[in-house]
Formats: sequence, C-alpha cells, structure tokens
Amino acid sequence: MGVKRKQHGAKFKAMAALAGDKTLAQLSSEYGVHVTMISTWKQELMKRADELFERGNKRAADPQKTIDNLHRKIGQLQVERDFLVGQPAISHLMKGAR
Repeated sequence: MGVKRKQHGAKFKAMAALAGDKTLAQLSSEYGVHVTMISTWKQELMKRADELFERGNKRAADPQKTIDNLHRKIGQLQVERDFLVGQPAISHLMKGAR
C-alpha cells in the first residue's frame, strides 16, 4: 500500500513560501513538506505575484460588463426557447416537462 500524498491549498503554500522568520529546513520539518517543494512554491509566487494585482483590478472594473453579458445571454436563451416552443415536435416535449 502506498503512502497517501498530502494536498496543500494555495493559502498554505503562500504562507509557507513567504514565512521569513524560519528557515526552509525549519518549515520543512514543521509542515512535513520537502524543502524543494517550499522553494518551488516561493519561486512560483515570486514569478506570478504581479498577476494577483492585475486580476484584482480587472474584477473590480468588470461587474457591470459581466451583468450585461448575463442579461444578453438570458435574452438569447428566452428567444431560442420561444422559437422551440413553436415547433410541434419540441412543443409537445416542453409542455410535458412543465
């Protein structure tokens, strides 16, 4: 029987990578994670840190655009449904589903 791999979330990885008060060896023994994994997490965090702020700004600027797109999609689906209700074979199926 093999050893079950530990699954660590993004928050845990970020905290372990950024912890500056302990050495990698101390973090490794405390959390039971290999030193190279913590180093890899830290490198990934440093490489992609700019994306955290870019995404945050895009999300804050786009709520109305997202709502508009959803309203447009709802309208499109209603038109398609109304068209299909007019078709005899499909109308029979849709009335039975209600």
